[in-house]
Amino acid sequence: MRSMSDTLARLAALRGTLRAQPAQDNPDLVALERFGSNPGALAGYTYLPSKRGKNMALVVVLHGCTQSAAGYDIGSGWSRLAEDYGFALLFPEQRRANNPNLCFNWFNPEDIRRDHGEVLSIRQMIAKVVAEHGIDSRRLFVTGLSAGGAMAAAMLATYPEVFAGGAIIAGLPYASAATIPEAFDRMRGHGGPTGKELELRLRNASGHKGPWPTLSLWQGTADGTVVPSNANAIVEQWKNIHDVDASPGRVEDIGRHQRKVWTDAHGVDVIELYTIAGMGHGTPLDVGTGYGASGPFMLDVGISSTVEIARSWGLVPSFEKRRNAKASAAQPESAADPFGADSDRGSIQKIIEDALRSARLLR
Repeated sequence: MRSMSDTLARLAALRGTLRAQPAQDNPDLVALERFGSNPGALAGYTYLPSKRGKNMALVVVLHGCTQSAAGYDIGSGWSRLAEDYGFALLFPEQRRANNPNLCFNWFNPEDIRRDHGEVLSIRQMIAKVVAEHGIDSRRLFVTGLSAGGAMAAAMLATYPEVFAGGAIIAGLPYASAATIPEAFDRMRGHGGPTGKELELRLRNASGHKGPWPTLSLWQGTADGTVVPSNANAIVEQWKNIHDVDASPGRVEDIGRHQRKVWTDAHGVDVIELYTIAGMGHGTPLDVGTGYGASGPFMLDVGISSTVEIARSWGLVPSFEKRRNAKASAAQPESAADPFGADSDRGSIQKIIEDALRSARLLR
């Protein structure tokens, strides 16, 4: 573990680098009320398509730091895709009282433990939406970006029996960090549990014996905020869970980008890893598809993670031709502090206090 002085220096260096997205409204999202005890004190919003069939699928979408449910939806294009293909959406949303920069608290052990904290709040939201809107409980999925990706990993670990699949964009392995210094180190690829220890933490998170949700991973090669080794660590955490080889069964080139696929003994693609050439920290988009809009951490790189993730879950017809990724310059990235260092505050003391409050070490 790095020293406290190193951690303080990192927090200070990050001050001022993060700028919150402007507030965005999406009138199509409906606030979710009275969904349970809500120990994580989260908010939630839903989107239901205008044409609702029986046994709809549900996708849970988790925003990144500084983002809102509405803002991430506008950027990613999930509600437009849901409208076109007839599935429901749930958008949990962090509150500033929990984390000053609106990051899900993926590094706080109490928020990623089954039936506790933020993961339980999200589970309660899912139960309410499934019960009230005729959702097919066999077709539940979760995805997220960055801190939301790490929280998606937590949902897959703590409630694997709930989900058919999950997608993690620029995220981290479940339970890879339990303190602020550890979280900084893991994001940058320093230290961390072994693959075997990560696997054990995943297995112990629920006691589940299978079947397990499939996994779609997305990572930019130029991401300096959550470095690419984290995607590889997620593969290490899950490969024995799915009983697949260490090496992928096939590798596909999609323009400048690459897709690695691990297939189980039944011929099912259980893990896929998209490596996006030259991309920094954010969600990969192809705005030419009509799904999504460029913005902070929403990067137009010629391939739509939203569409491809939905395709992998059977929500978008598989016979539709995949668009080739067009060559484009790498998008600049902004450093993101998942611990709540408020860029408007003027002193290191304030930064540290915000970080400690985010980890619930200071009230």
